[in-house]
Amino acid sequence: ACVCEKNKRVTNCRVDNGQCRCEAIGSGTTVDCTTLTSKCLLMKAEVMGSKSGRREKPKDAFEDTDGLYDPECENNGAFKAKQCNGTTCWCVNTAGVRRTDKHDADLKCNKLVRTTWIIIEMKHAERNVPLNAESLKKFFTDTITSRYQLDGRYISSVLYENPYITIDLKQNSSNKSFGDVDIADVAYYFEKDVKGQSIFHNNPGLNVSIDNEEVKLEKTVVYYVDEIAPEFSMKSLTPGLIAVIVVVVIAIVAAIVVLVSSNK
Repeated sequence: ACVCEKNKRVTNCRVDNGQCRCEAIGSGTTVDCTTLTSKCLLMKAEVMGSKSGRREKPKDAFEDTDGLYDPECENNGAFKAKQCNGTTCWCVNTAGVRRTDKHDADLKCNKLVRTTWIIIEMKHAERNVPLNAESLKKFFTDTITSRYQLDGRYISSVLYENPYITIDLKQNSSNKSFGDVDIADVAYYFEKDVKGQSIFHNNPGLNVSIDNEEVKLEKTVVYYVDEIAPEFSMKSLTPGLIAVIVVVVIAIVAAIVVLVSSNK
């Protein structure tokens, strides 16, 4: 047996050709423990974990399934373009985020649309003096390249506008090399780290320390921008809206999902 350092939501771990390989909980798909596991398999494992050994919810309790649902994954761990919950179906992007209205099971999702740009926006707690912008940029660039194994060329910018920190991850399918981690998986690991729900084995989460000082994050928002604009019906959108992006607001205490926001 071995320990899967990059994913604690696994079972049946074994050493294969010197590498630790395990089965993802919920799907039984074999995962490579030397790299990030795909978001689809992680979500499936999370849903399975929440179904087992916890007390029953009240029958008529409403749960918003947009943030977390039981996804259908391809054999390679990618999201299937069409996702369903019972008789309700919708299309998703490569980050598994809904990009159409919800329909019945006849819905056609011709291809999985790629999320090419992910914006992670954080707000730190009030401070007497601003952070050093260069130190901050170095911390997040180093963290993303070492902790999440993302090639630095996909980090297009790390911007500091006190108290906001914005990280842009951009990755087209054409410039993504074989073996490169996907920006959608990086954003998911990051989101879980910020919430203190780290996916890494025996890991409490991400400690944001800049110039030897711990920085408290008050709010983190993740925007997903797809190569093709989402197809929400216009009645749910404000007039004059050019692009629709899905926003997942991560409060440290609870995850709040805001469905539609205008691209500022």
